[in-house]
Amino acid sequence: MAKTRTIHRCGECGAETPRWLGRCPECGTWGSLAEQAVVARLHTGHAGSGASAVPLAAVPRAAAPGAAHLATGVGELDRVLGGGLVPGSVTLLGGEPGIGKSTLTLQAAAGVVRAHGPCLLVSGEESAEQVSSRACRLGATPEGLYVLAERVLPDIDAVVRGLEPVMVVVDSIQTTTHPDVAGSAGSVSQVRECAHALVHMAKTTGTAVVLVGHVTKEGDLAGPRVLEHAVDTVLSFEGDRHHALRMLRVVKHRFGPAQELGVFEMRADGLADVPDPSGLFLADRRPGLAGSAVTAVLEGARPLLVEVQALVVGTNAPMPRRSAQGVDTGRLGMLLAVLERHADIALTKADVYVSVAGGLRVGEPGVDLAVAVAAAGASGGFGTLDGTVVVGELGLGGEVRQVAHGVRRLAEAARLGFRRAVVPRGTPGVEGMQVVCVDDVRAAVAAATTP
Repeated sequence: MAKTRTIHRCGECGAETPRWLGRCPECGTWGSLAEQAVVARLHTGHAGSGASAVPLAAVPRAAAPGAAHLATGVGELDRVLGGGLVPGSVTLLGGEPGIGKSTLTLQAAAGVVRAHGPCLLVSGEESAEQVSSRACRLGATPEGLYVLAERVLPDIDAVVRGLEPVMVVVDSIQTTTHPDVAGSAGSVSQVRECAHALVHMAKTTGTAVVLVGHVTKEGDLAGPRVLEHAVDTVLSFEGDRHHALRMLRVVKHRFGPAQELGVFEMRADGLADVPDPSGLFLADRRPGLAGSAVTAVLEGARPLLVEVQALVVGTNAPMPRRSAQGVDTGRLGMLLAVLERHADIALTKADVYVSVAGGLRVGEPGVDLAVAVAAAGASGGFGTLDGTVVVGELGLGGEVRQVAHGVRRLAEAARLGFRRAVVPRGTPGVEGMQVVCVDDVRAAVAAATTP
């Protein structure tokens, strides 16, 4: 037996409540609950589906990582995915409009065709002619690469099951619709149901599916949060459209480590791998520039050297500006407070601007000491010593704390020609590099600027 009941479902996380609330109890979003009618089946005491549990030790083990992956031929993409796409997996690729998502997926599909078999590009935003024009410009027109300009999900599913490709790209999930689901394309209900249907298709056919998704103005993936939970991998494609560098960041990955970073350069003939991003980030650096410090950050398993720049300008405004690009603005305010309290550097009557050169966004605490040294140098008009790298986390008491994988960071700095490092006490040394250990931020500023 079945009866109809009414629930209220959150458009952000998919949580359900029996009555309307102003704020979702799960994700805390205001005004996101919408009324929906659902059909509830009454239990009549049947025996169930007959499913049974099995001992975990008896379950066959999966193949070794990378053994069954579909290599795309795009080096940085394969590296962050641990070897390539997994058959039957669903990958969500998000990024701002014009950042290069369609270019990346087209190059990846062409590489999979050359190595593994036919691929299908489902275009809901562009015509087949537009996709063909881009493919010709990129030189990505191998035999076996098909394009389908379609938005209706049952038609897409029929083509996939008839063609049996090894990889399907849906560009984008926000334009895909199902005729049996209420709402227009891009609505919460359409995105959720289409995503679940595509996941089911991937698991039953063994086809690797890549979903291209839009992002909001805050940089989050558009649509319900359940979209991210349903897929196996979430990739974020970042960068400034006015610059050539693009960063591919792994947010979620069920088949390998997350937080890996791939770096690309956008060229006229498509995206090119950047095998040595540290050298590219430091290519335009001017040694000895006031308000500049070089640090080694860790993105996944890859150490990167980046330049942190700061500008301090006096102001009479009651609330001085704190502007940051590439680092968290809230953490910048904390680091400036630590500088003023524990290093006697007055910044309460100055606007402070901090930027990570090259457009990289750094979220790990290993950049703290470089931000503090750069801000101190900008305030006093001095730069760090040539060939010096600064690495460390700052505590609220002004102490310099250890960071993970210090040896790996210093080894990358030594490879690029740096011969001196200001680091927390206890950091192991690296051959060919003078290691200066410091305990607090005052000593770190002095060591980075004084022989």
